[in-house]
Amino acid sequence: MTEATLAVKGLSSGYGQATIIRNLDLGIGRGEIIAVVGKNGMGKSTLLKSIMGYLPKFSGSIAVAEQDISSSRPHQIARFGVAYIPQEKALFQDLTVEENIRLALRSSTNWNEAKATVDRCFPFLLKRLRQKAGTLSGGEQKMLLMARSLAVGAKVLLIDEITEGLQPSVITNLVHIIKTERDRSGVSVLLVEQNIPFTCAVSDRYLLLDKGEISGSGNTRDADTRAKIAAHISL
Repeated sequence: MTEATLAVKGLSSGYGQATIIRNLDLGIGRGEIIAVVGKNGMGKSTLLKSIMGYLPKFSGSIAVAEQDISSSRPHQIARFGVAYIPQEKALFQDLTVEENIRLALRSSTNWNEAKATVDRCFPFLLKRLRQKAGTLSGGEQKMLLMARSLAVGAKVLLIDEITEGLQPSVITNLVHIIKTERDRSGVSVLLVEQNIPFTCAVSDRYLLLDKGEISGSGNTRDADTRAKIAAHISL
């Protein structure tokens, strides 16, 4: 693997006194897309929240482009180039589409570049810049979350269950958008998913997560990948 854009070493984290992620190691190279799969309650979302600084780290380290972010707060981690797309709708519902995107930018001078990214990936949003985010459909709000994260020019995208509730045609389009932006900018992606076809179509590798530990991994291009992931999720 090439030099890791995201390097997680010996990470243990959780809630209060409860350890959910246990001594976990993973590395993602520049432009690599890795999917984390597992049953509900195995720690997938906890892993992303721990990387993003929303949960305490009991031990281990996290680095982005060789810069240690282990003790950084979420807003500082965002400045290091990490963008987080949570499973829940993390938008300012009473603000417009444009205002939601602008709030993520480091400077107002980046607005033209941000608009170009939105136009390339989700052109319908440019027609709704003045619309309140809370009036968008559930799927459209997810697209806004994705657009906002891509618009900041992140080095690493953390994506949690983006396909949940989306129509098949939208999911197919997401595969194209994520892979195209990866090829264009070299962004690395760590995604949590239950949708096996989407996982196999968009990612390069997969990690099987079981009770906070990685129990297996593989290349999504292998012939038996879908069967292995399905068996792991159903066990």
